[in-house]
Amino acid sequence: MSEMKSLAKDTAIYGLSSIIGKFLNYLLVPLYTYVLARTSDYGIVTNLYAWTALLLVLLTYGMETGFFRFANREDYDAGTVYRTAYITLLISSALFSMLIVVFHQPVANVLGYPDHAEFVEMMFVTVAIDAFASIPFAYLRNQKRPVLFAALKLLFVVLNIGFNILFLVVLGKNDVFYVFLSNLMATTIQTLCLLPFTMPKGGHFDGVALKEMLRYSLPLLVLGVAGIMNQTLDRILFPYLYPFEDADAQLGIYGACFKVAMVMMMFTQAFRYAYEPFVFSKHKDRNSVEAYADAMKYYIIFSYLILLGVIFYLDIFRYIISSAYWEGLQIVPVVLWTYVFQGVYFNLSFWYKLTDETKWGAYFSLIGLVITLVLQIVGVPRIGYWASCGSSLVCYFVIMVLSYVIGQKKAPIPYDLKRIGQYTALTIGLLAVYYALRLYYIHNTWLLMAAGTVLIGIYLFILTRKDFPIQDVLRNRRNHGSGRKD
Repeated sequence: MSEMKSLAKDTAIYGLSSIIGKFLNYLLVPLYTYVLARTSDYGIVTNLYAWTALLLVLLTYGMETGFFRFANREDYDAGTVYRTAYITLLISSALFSMLIVVFHQPVANVLGYPDHAEFVEMMFVTVAIDAFASIPFAYLRNQKRPVLFAALKLLFVVLNIGFNILFLVVLGKNDVFYVFLSNLMATTIQTLCLLPFTMPKGGHFDGVALKEMLRYSLPLLVLGVAGIMNQTLDRILFPYLYPFEDADAQLGIYGACFKVAMVMMMFTQAFRYAYEPFVFSKHKDRNSVEAYADAMKYYIIFSYLILLGVIFYLDIFRYIISSAYWEGLQIVPVVLWTYVFQGVYFNLSFWYKLTDETKWGAYFSLIGLVITLVLQIVGVPRIGYWASCGSSLVCYFVIMVLSYVIGQKKAPIPYDLKRIGQYTALTIGLLAVYYALRLYYIHNTWLLMAAGTVLIGIYLFILTRKDFPIQDVLRNRRNHGSGRKD
């Protein structure tokens, strides 16, 4: 019981710090779109951050997972494993940084920023520092030090926001250069603060252990690269595929409107920390198939609620970004549905993890990558960022369906498809009513949002009557707090 309480506490600290950090970082979106001089400036930010996400996976090459695996094996010394991983990542990150410093201009030429090589240099050095820091942060997690872990992660967020405000607002430097400089400074300070707590204190560098760790970790690199490319390929390829001169400006509009839809991701993350205890408290065995089925049902139900909320109140959410970007807001519903499918896919993924058939995760990611790549190559030159968001939607829908179909054969779960189907039909029906009112009957923004509020009220009424009775939730919380068991 004490172990479960400790696990719950650690999970809450990691989870809440992640949510708070992402929310605070999200506040940079309005800052950038309102302060940066041109939409093309935010296009550069969008593109280079997509590259850094991919590079981070490449530069860590699965070693974080390898460290966790081997540090907890009885036939390996944890100190030796950590020192080996630490030195290996330090060397590879340092070599990458030196290469970027020397060859940043040719790299910038390839990426399409010949006049902004300093942007590429700063961001790629930053991601090298992040790659190295992944192992010390993994060490803190392995040592069960969630408070220090969370504090250092939030330190970066606070520093990054602070430097951005200093340069862009206080000093009035509305140049994208200072966006990348702020990130580099915040990452460097965070890493310097991290090192005193995580310097290797025991063990030795072991070449044999490194070989085994790489043998275990490198296959994960394929899965990691395919997975991250499914999420970032649209922003990486856009400048190469879009045939007109305003590619950076269009990418900036796409990136900003994509961020508006990320409200859903943050809400669903926060909600998972609230609803999962309720769901699993209903089942004595947390690994029961019924518990997983309920978790999926509630995830979908509340994802739909958040989707409806963002769409019905988009006239308010649009102020997250500058009006210069509003022409792209029509993609927000598409991105929201993409997040729904992505969340369902990730919830489905447990079957191949529990059955040790992780190869299926790689298969699905590679299939998704092919779909994304083909649709973007064909579509972006013709319809611009609509093809970018559409390819992500199709990608996650296909791999979601494949994961469900194959998972039901490998490890059947009694998902409540009838109830899920009912809520899907309800959501689509409410959206149809809303768009009919918007197109043909109501042209006043406030009246339209009032109508949206009524439609959400209908959804909540059905939800609380059928699947989430408030009295049961309150009773569960009271019993949990008093230690009673019904």
